[in-house]
Amino acid sequence: MAAGTETFAPEAPKLCGLCPRLVDFRQDNRRKAPDWFNGAVPSFGDAAAPLLIVGLAPGLNGANRTGRPFTGDYAGDLLYATLLEFGFAEGQYGARPDDGLRLVDCMVSNAVRCVPPQNKPTPTEITTCCGYLRARLAALPNLSTIIALGRIAHDSTLTALGCRKALFPFAHGAQHDVKPGLRLYDSFHCSRYNTNTRRLTPQMFHDVFAAVRERLPASPTGKRSAKALSNH
Repeated sequence: MAAGTETFAPEAPKLCGLCPRLVDFRQDNRRKAPDWFNGAVPSFGDAAAPLLIVGLAPGLNGANRTGRPFTGDYAGDLLYATLLEFGFAEGQYGARPDDGLRLVDCMVSNAVRCVPPQNKPTPTEITTCCGYLRARLAALPNLSTIIALGRIAHDSTLTALGCRKALFPFAHGAQHDVKPGLRLYDSFHCSRYNTNTRRLTPQMFHDVFAAVRERLPASPTGKRSAKALSNH
């Protein structure tokens, strides 16, 4: 298939071959850890969700190992605890894909679906994978709210939506009405580095979700937690 003529689905094939560097890295990881997922990690959550959370890319020892976004590393500990607190998840997060956790009115995905070396995708890889993000956004029939975790997720989301980046600058806690009926919220990424350096505190992260919860009242199957109500 000629470059630039690919047809993108909402989810990449597990052994996506569009980015040669990421394919080489995946093959190397497969040799080292053949029992890991080692593939393009699919989105996780409610196919009718009004809320989509967009991260950067799978972590080497997290989603690349487990096959579920933000599962198995520190970023997932903070993200899924927050989703449970604010009623966007039910069950118990056990840092593994068979823990029974269920997302409510929410889906989690990534701007780049395959793990990159040093967790740093190249601009070309980000651009290439944006086709999958564009398709993912288009496939959510009730989408009204997006949370971008970090600048790359923010920029990729704007690109996927066909929005000018200069009109919607990234800033933690910012809210952008990017399309009629569609609002983008920004947060620093919930990585261990950001939390260890206090660039992002749990309270800062919770404040973003509190704002989203006000926009999206809990559905009957996703009750807002008493703790979330009492703290915000």
